[in-house]
Amino acid sequence: MRIRPARPGDAPALAALFAANRHDALTERQRAEQGFVQGSFDEAALRAMAGAGNLLVAEDAGRLAGLVSLAAPGDVPDPPPPVAALLAAQDRLRWEGRPLSDTRWLLYGPVVVGAAHRGKGVARGLYEAALGAAAPRAEVVVAFIERVNEASRKVHVDGFGMAVLGGYEVHGRAYDVVAAAARPSA
Repeated sequence: MRIRPARPGDAPALAALFAANRHDALTERQRAEQGFVQGSFDEAALRAMAGAGNLLVAEDAGRLAGLVSLAAPGDVPDPPPPVAALLAAQDRLRWEGRPLSDTRWLLYGPVVVGAAHRGKGVARGLYEAALGAAAPRAEVVVAFIERVNEASRKVHVDGFGMAVLGGYEVHGRAYDVVAAAARPSA
């Protein structure tokens, strides 16, 4: 498996991967078993994110296996409600005793792994690469996970050891904020 920065030309494959794993594209059973991603990242949005250097992709035997976004909070134009709520909660969320608002941080996620590549270390590879890519720009990476997305929580909190900083609700949906220290790649 190879992890690299996304290129604008990856956008069609990235959009297809994202669309196949959206909450609305999956059955309730699929969401429970594999988790889901939120938001509407179309080809144009993903092309722009790749061009801005905000996406990493995993390739396996030349095929796109997964993606992760890593962006500065100010780089999210017109943030969707869960991101806006996270930004609004920065003063009460604490990282190592300091308000998140006083910490250099990057927004981690969404993370998407293609169905054929699950269970092969792709998510961990993307996570480790994201921590390394974040290190020059931030102390910590921060994500939000909808509480009903137990599969994502299991991977990120139970599996990777991300710390839960707190939570919030948006339009009746509950989210946990999780974080991990950025660290240079080995």
